[in-house]
Amino acid sequence: MRRIVTVILCLNLLFLLPIEVKAQDTIVPIKQQKTSKINQAASQLKNSLDVNDEVQIAKGYEALAKGFMDKGDVAKSEEYLKKALQSYTKLNRKKDVARVTRSLAKSQETQNKIQEASTNYRAASEISSDKTMEQINSNDYNRLNNSNSLAQDGFLKSNIELFDKKEKKEEVADLYVQKAENSVKRNDKVDAIESYQQAIKYVKDKPEKVIQLQDKIAKVYALDNQFDKALSINQKLLDEAVQKGDYQTQITQLQSLSSIFFQKNEPEKAIATLKKAYQLATKKGNTSEVKKSLTALLNYYKNNGNDKESIRLYDDFFQNFDRIVESDTSLIDLKTFQITENKIEQLEKEKRLKDELISRKNTFNYFLIGAIVLLLLFFGLIAKALFAIKKKNKEIALQSLRREMNPHFIFNSLNSVNQFISQNKELEANKYLTSYSNLMRNMMENSNKDFVSLTNEISQLKKYLDLEHLRFQDQFDYEIVVDENLDTDAIFIPNMIIQPHLENAIWHGLRYLEHKGKLLLKFQSENNKIVILIDDDGIGLTRSKELKTVNQKVHESRGLTNTKERIHLLNELYKHTISFEINEKKEPNSGTVVRIELPIINKVD
Repeated sequence: MRRIVTVILCLNLLFLLPIEVKAQDTIVPIKQQKTSKINQAASQLKNSLDVNDEVQIAKGYEALAKGFMDKGDVAKSEEYLKKALQSYTKLNRKKDVARVTRSLAKSQETQNKIQEASTNYRAASEISSDKTMEQINSNDYNRLNNSNSLAQDGFLKSNIELFDKKEKKEEVADLYVQKAENSVKRNDKVDAIESYQQAIKYVKDKPEKVIQLQDKIAKVYALDNQFDKALSINQKLLDEAVQKGDYQTQITQLQSLSSIFFQKNEPEKAIATLKKAYQLATKKGNTSEVKKSLTALLNYYKNNGNDKESIRLYDDFFQNFDRIVESDTSLIDLKTFQITENKIEQLEKEKRLKDELISRKNTFNYFLIGAIVLLLLFFGLIAKALFAIKKKNKEIALQSLRREMNPHFIFNSLNSVNQFISQNKELEANKYLTSYSNLMRNMMENSNKDFVSLTNEISQLKKYLDLEHLRFQDQFDYEIVVDENLDTDAIFIPNMIIQPHLENAIWHGLRYLEHKGKLLLKFQSENNKIVILIDDDGIGLTRSKELKTVNQKVHESRGLTNTKERIHLLNELYKHTISFEINEKKEPNSGTVVRIELPIINKVD
């Protein structure tokens, strides 16, 4: 009995042997072996992890998961599907996420993880952008949450129709298999066989799938005690495998035949067939099938108390043990995969570390950028505040300069009234005061405005000239000329920018004439600009300077400076180009011309 237990322990340790194979000379043939699909997928995944290509990494995980699913290792498939799902989610590839989520649900359902599978079917339905796939996943979710077998069949049939329309043959075949398994559970063998046969129609171009499905049909016949039909199917599959030299199928079919013989209560035939499977697996170096067949034989002998045959099998097993291991290419593939998987795990750790470092670096960068943005915003607000203060100061300065013009004008006007009274010209004094009060009221209304309409300004200037003419009516006449192309209501000009020049023309030029002079105020349009001309035929600048007192010279200098400062501030505040110049006429003592140029302003901010 101890020897039998030892054999069984050896069988259980059989798949651990590749870990030690590395030091043996039998590694040489590895290079000559054809790498399996799983190893190919693993190698590609390793390369993708090396270059940190997230899209290819996700595809690599998915390919590995499919390889394990085809091999029948559903748990390993689930492991890699979860990794693929994580990568696709990170990449925000919704179509891929929906597909992998469904695959994950299918693998979990296969392992009877119903709650997890149900959750993922629902998630796949919610994510899917394809209405058909949304319905298919919803059907699977409802199927898992319905305990009625017939109702489950209804959801399966609905999905079969939907996948059939999309010409997804493999999916249709899988659904027929599910339907068959569902029928077996409720003991409906006829429907189960029919469903398996339907599945075969959709995978007839895939021999391996056809063999698996026919083997399932044989098992259903055996369950229904139709042993002859079951044996006929397995024997036929065995014969075809012998003709093709398909040793793997030969072994599995011998095992299936043995199982049916046991069910049929023909142990001698069952043992003979099982021994053939064991011997063929041993000869071909298929450790997994050796383990399966040998375990079944030992269990049978143990249950029947046949220690002698068990010992014989034990001796045979150990005599062939080294040869089995050496010739089993699946062990080589497994070892290759283990090495690659270890490298993948190492690269995954490195990737997680890199991603964490990148995440920390990005967090720091975002923090730094945020701090810089806040700092720039702070400086911007300070700059804006300083600009606003500077602008306000300019506005105050402009207003102050504008108000400087009024005291002198008020002084002259009151002086004129006083002169009329001293000369007993009461009527002229009253008339002057009335006109003066109207002018002052209008000037006060516009005192806070930097710009006024041309119509308003002309009206103000006319009132002012009327006052001056009332006082110096024997000294000059005036004329105001406006270009008919100028829309005086729509055009704006600086407030009180012309009046000081008119005052200078009258008080320092025309009033000293021995004859009556002429003052012309002209507004004209030139090259999309307004040109204002103040033309007088007074005594001129040179002669005027000779006659002026010290106080008059100071006042005139301050008046010109005031005008220049106002124009400078207006240009800075409103980004306009306003200019003026004063020229004496060519002939001596023949007068002056003031020229003011400004752009046509139709709107004042």
